Amino acid sequence: MKLDIEEAKRVLDIEIRALSDLRDRLSESFVKACDMLIATEGKVILTGVGKSGHIGRKIASTLSSTGTPALYIHPTESSHGDLGVISKGDSVIAISYSGEATELNDLITFCARKDIPLLALTSKKESALAEAANVVLDISVAEEACPLKLAPTSS
Repeated sequence: MKLDIEEAKRVLDIEIRALSDLRDRLSESFVKACDMLIATEGKVILTGVGKSGHIGRKIASTLSSTGTPALYIHPTESSHGDLGVISKGDSVIAISYSGEATELNDLITFCARKDIPLLALTSKKESALAEAANVVLDISVAEEACPLKLAPTSS
């Protein structure tokens, strides 16, 4: 594959469309998500597997930089003792494009049992994650900009 200016423009066009589509989908769920996070008296915990986990780490880092106590926990590690870092007053943001990452199951159950607010970032409103969440934000995209359709470049 030859890289040129036209390929760069194609990538940017896809990403611009994804942002425009997201803008058009903004709803009361966005306000509820913001209200939930503003009301958080403790930490904002982020979690996700694979690329979603990397995005979660970045969000946690940005929140911490702006004065919101936040951290990332790996969902598999949470099942082996790290759930203890989540306490009353915290909120959890779980990121899973499919909403079906089985690694999130123990954390989802923990949030429900301890009444910890859960915000889901997913593309599937009917997924296990979305159904368990207090608030769901739709992160679906029509197309990824990656020419191999592998890397989550637009989502």
